[in-house]
Amino acid sequence: MLLSTKGRYAVMAIVEVARQNDARPLALSDISLRLDLSLAYLEQLFMKLRRKGIVQSVRGPGGGYILARSADAISIGEVMAAVDEPVRMTRCDPEDKVGCVASKRCSTHNLWLALGTHIERFLADATIADVLTGRFSGAEVVAFPGDDALRVVSKAEA
Repeated sequence: MLLSTKGRYAVMAIVEVARQNDARPLALSDISLRLDLSLAYLEQLFMKLRRKGIVQSVRGPGGGYILARSADAISIGEVMAAVDEPVRMTRCDPEDKVGCVASKRCSTHNLWLALGTHIERFLADATIADVLTGRFSGAEVVAFPGDDALRVVSKAEA
């Protein structure tokens, strides 16, 4: 699976907004310069993020964007969903009973469906605060005995 730039850039930009220690609004032009992203592209992303209640816009001199909620209350999955970034591992529509290939389900369909579910859970559990605090710095994926899901932990926790 390869995520489009839409989801990755939205997460990167939200992290920049959250990084403002003094809670001042951050202008999109500043984010554009920091991340070397198109201002027009950021405007499109932030319009969607604002509609979904992830950021708030502040007008006037010194205006820009602030988080609508605390960084630990905003999941990465929520940000990606807000900008219409699907996390799907199959080409077929899950509601479609016809199938993936040649009008039937491919033999690996359930494998990819399960992987997509794991990714969705991971992104739903990961927050903007996790990124800011370095939760994923030097992280590795480990399986816990008796647990049906893999977890990302720091090397110190493993």
